[in-house]
Amino acid sequence: MIRRINLPFSKGDLRDLRAGEELFLTGPAFTVRDATCLRLLEEARAQQSLPYELAGQLLCYIGPTPPAAGRPHGAAGPTTARRMDRATIELANYGLAATFGKGERSEALRQACRERPMIYLVGIGGAAALAATHITVSEVVAYPELGPEALRRIELEGFPVFVAYDTQGGDLYQEGPAAHRAQYLSQRAAGTSAAPALPSTSKAAERCHV
Repeated sequence: MIRRINLPFSKGDLRDLRAGEELFLTGPAFTVRDATCLRLLEEARAQQSLPYELAGQLLCYIGPTPPAAGRPHGAAGPTTARRMDRATIELANYGLAATFGKGERSEALRQACRERPMIYLVGIGGAAALAATHITVSEVVAYPELGPEALRRIELEGFPVFVAYDTQGGDLYQEGPAAHRAQYLSQRAAGTSAAPALPSTSKAAERCHV
C-alpha cells in the first residue's frame, strides 16, 4: 500500500518507515549535486549547523533541466548517489533527515542511516520526465553560479519514491532480490512452471511509470 507523506519528515516518520515501502511525497525539498554538497559542507563547518534551514529536510540528488511544457522543469530524475556519501554523512551529523537518489550506497552511509537517524529514498531510472510532473515550484536558494547544481527549493506533489534504507538497518537492495529469489525457489519446488510474480516493489515501480 502506498503511503502519502507530508514533508518535512517527522521523527515518527523516520522511525516507522521501512525499506521497500512506496511513498508519495508532498511538500518542500531541496535539490543538490556534487558541487552543492561541497559548498554546503563549507558553510556547515563554519557555523556548526546546516545553512538555509536544511535541518530535518530532504535533499534530492537532482540536476533539473530548464522549464518545459508549463512545468518548472522538463525533467528531474535522480542521479547516482554513492559519490555523495562522504558529504552526506557529515551533513547528517548536522541534522539532515533524508536523501533521494539512485543506486546502492556505501556501508558507511547505511550505518549513518541507523545511527543519526536518516533514511535514503530512491526513484525509478528513466522516469525523469514523469518525476518532473510532480514538482510544482522551483526556486534558487543559493549558489546560482552553479547552474543546474545550484541549491534549489522545490515543492513536491505526490512525488513517487521507495524507501531504500531505513533507520533500522533495512536495505531494499538486499531484501528485494532475496524475496524474489525465495518466491522463485518456492514455486520451483512446488513444480510451478510459470515465472514468479514480481515482488511488491517491482509492481510499484511499474505503477510509477504509468
